[in-house]
Amino acid sequence: MEKLLPQNIEAECGVLGSIIIDPDAIVQIADFLRPEDFYRDAHRVIYNVIMRLYEQQEPADFITICDELERQNQLEAVGGPGYITALVNEVPTSANVEYYARIVQRTAILRRLISAAGQIAAIAYEESDAEIALDKAEKLIFEISQGHTQNNFATIREVLDEYMDKLTQLHERRGNIVGVPTGFTDLDRLTGGLQRSDLIILAARPAVGKTSFALSLAYNAASRYQQNVAIFSLEMSKEQLVQRFISMAAGIDQQRLRTGWIEDEEWDRIFEAMNRLASLNVFIDDTAGISTMEMRSKARRLMAEHGLDLVVVDYLQLMQSDIGGKRNENRVQEVSEISRNLKGLARELNVPVLALAQLSRTVETRQSKVPQLSDLRESGCLAGETQVYLPDEGITRPIEQLSGQKGFCVLAFNPETELLETREVTNAFCTGEKPVFCLQTRSGRSIRATGNHKFLTPTGWRRLDELARNDRIAIPQMAPGSGIDWDTVVTIEPNGQTKVYDLTVEGLHNFTANDIIVHNSIEQDADIVMFIYRDEVYNPETERRNIADIIVAKHRNGPVGDVSLFFQASQTRFADLELQPPTEEG
Repeated sequence: MEKLLPQNIEAECGVLGSIIIDPDAIVQIADFLRPEDFYRDAHRVIYNVIMRLYEQQEPADFITICDELERQNQLEAVGGPGYITALVNEVPTSANVEYYARIVQRTAILRRLISAAGQIAAIAYEESDAEIALDKAEKLIFEISQGHTQNNFATIREVLDEYMDKLTQLHERRGNIVGVPTGFTDLDRLTGGLQRSDLIILAARPAVGKTSFALSLAYNAASRYQQNVAIFSLEMSKEQLVQRFISMAAGIDQQRLRTGWIEDEEWDRIFEAMNRLASLNVFIDDTAGISTMEMRSKARRLMAEHGLDLVVVDYLQLMQSDIGGKRNENRVQEVSEISRNLKGLARELNVPVLALAQLSRTVETRQSKVPQLSDLRESGCLAGETQVYLPDEGITRPIEQLSGQKGFCVLAFNPETELLETREVTNAFCTGEKPVFCLQTRSGRSIRATGNHKFLTPTGWRRLDELARNDRIAIPQMAPGSGIDWDTVVTIEPNGQTKVYDLTVEGLHNFTANDIIVHNSIEQDADIVMFIYRDEVYNPETERRNIADIIVAKHRNGPVGDVSLFFQASQTRFADLELQPPTEEG
């Protein structure tokens, strides 16, 4: 005998009857009970009408409910006025409405679990990779535990309502920080705090202070603003991170903590710092070489068990995107995949993700050592004469003429549909002067690019310096909605040194140049890109000692600019720049 799905029709009637008796009762349950939680279709329709009246600030009594159902031609479908009257007779009072609603919600969760179990069983049968199957199963359970299901579409009316609520809150709090505060006054003023669902890339050369800045920011957010912070440390152990936190909180040099040279009077400061740190909601994971899938799983659990406001990843290039134990052989493609997954994590959990990244050595070869967006990129660049196809105009233009512009569209390949689509360019820029190679194909196509620029092959994206004679690369059919063909590499030869350029393409991360599909890099996944520059690293005699410039080079939803902070190397901490920098005791 087949079991019935979990349900409680009496509780559903109790909820609806309570509201009809006392329309104000909806206030007690509107924040957690949804129409889809009801088992009986008629009850779902009635509660949906009640919620609509509630949103319109109209009382949901017998007359208004019947009138709204009649206008929707659904009154007879739910049983007519007689059934609405019967609901009123189900309960003598509305006092137990929340209790009834919790029963309805609980049975709905059980039904969703049964549905998820069926989907998980199907995944287990169909998916040969156990890690992928586990990730899909966990996501189904996580969605249930978070009390929501994922919808593919939302009407613009729903989005507008949510936006208006947010805009009203922002107006009421104008001038205040609306995201996760960094604790750095000028940076918070520039960014408004780290915003939910944003991916923030913080990049610098080694030994400049990436980790110190991230830990200072995490400490500020947790200690001053009671934010819950998760730190995934791929480079340093938990003990090393805790030592840095103690150094910041107690104001004692790290070197003396490492060696145990502690003065008698400093022990009280250490104990006091440890007590403060122990009260913070900071969670540390030091799994070396963690994969994006494992990180996502741990972050989901942390969100479900403790709540989460900020995720810090130190650092991006040490992560793996391996699936089924196989590390991606193309490191450029792997880093791009990791950055996309981190952006997906930020959106799924609705928290900012701060990912640290190491800059390329290019910055060391320039006269100016101030970082720029091109230093972050793991992809290469194209010579200035490279012709970029602009589908809206039906013409091509040299990439050097596009430098400094944005908002125009290019033709990009969508690997999911295997079709070409128009995509907006958010940045076009020169990346300096670099050695280039000339690649020629059997059909007569040619392109000059740096050795690390990526081209689409039948096995995925590969760098130019990884290609060889007779390898195949993708070429477009040159119309939106069409697909791609393949051309064969004939020669790849060094071709001198020249100014090179690149584009940032929204979404698909590639574009059509010289009738060839070419890729770009991790920077486009980030909502904010920040760099750290300390002049004293390159100029020991500089007047700007102990000063670090935080350069906001990209800000998708706001202004860019520079912020100067005080950096105390002995305690590896950052602070607002003051006329009198803090001493060790401060």
